[in-house]
Amino acid sequence: MRISFLGTGTSQGIPVIACNCLVCNSSDTRNQRLRSSVWIETDHQSILIDIGPDFRQQALRHGITRVDAILVTHEHADHTAGMDDIRPINFSMNQKIPLYAEEHTLLDLKKRFYYIFGPNEYPGLPQLELVEIIPNQSFQVGIDLIFPFRVRHGKMNIIGFKLNQFVYITDASQLDPIEIQKIKNCECLVVNALRHKVHHSHFNLEQALDLIHQVQPKQAFLTHLSHQMGTHEETEKTLAPSVRLAYDGLQIHLES
Repeated sequence: MRISFLGTGTSQGIPVIACNCLVCNSSDTRNQRLRSSVWIETDHQSILIDIGPDFRQQALRHGITRVDAILVTHEHADHTAGMDDIRPINFSMNQKIPLYAEEHTLLDLKKRFYYIFGPNEYPGLPQLELVEIIPNQSFQVGIDLIFPFRVRHGKMNIIGFKLNQFVYITDASQLDPIEIQKIKNCECLVVNALRHKVHHSHFNLEQALDLIHQVQPKQAFLTHLSHQMGTHEETEKTLAPSVRLAYDGLQIHLES
């Protein structure tokens, strides 16, 4: 199984518009972050987790030509606004693509993308089949079994995903102890770490590292990073060897 980080930035991306900070002006490509998303390639399938506003650029950069499923953590724009750009893949595959999300997320998408999901089909619209998922109830995508679990994003309920020994969490501010037990000792954990200062709806670095300590994965990667985290080079120097900052284009390989 290969996991490609399509984007590792927060909702504004990096560089941030109208910002002249050290990170936003950095020439290190690891500090240039599109909105957060990962692409998972198993032996049989191509799966996206989230499809943000940079999806077109990400798909071209990584050569994505097939998507068998889209898993959506929650409805915020930086995780869903790229849905229009799935159209060329629809055309290439000549089939609908299932999109898996919680009920409240699906309802929000139906409202915001009413022209896609309304009664009047227009030629050339994205072809998506909405599939409701429920936390702690595994579901099948082809031959791959995926386990969704509850994550808190401020006051909002969102979803984390576990596929084999790979766990992906973004936009979290809290996981209950019972949820942590479900992902404990995984091989690879990806979790958000917005910045150093505490935030009301995202883990900061200290909180993300505390979650990693509780989960005890073999390897952890930090994502959904803002320019307030500091540069990739300087921040990564402060981390344990088993914890790394993810960056756009990073690929990791795990046993399927």
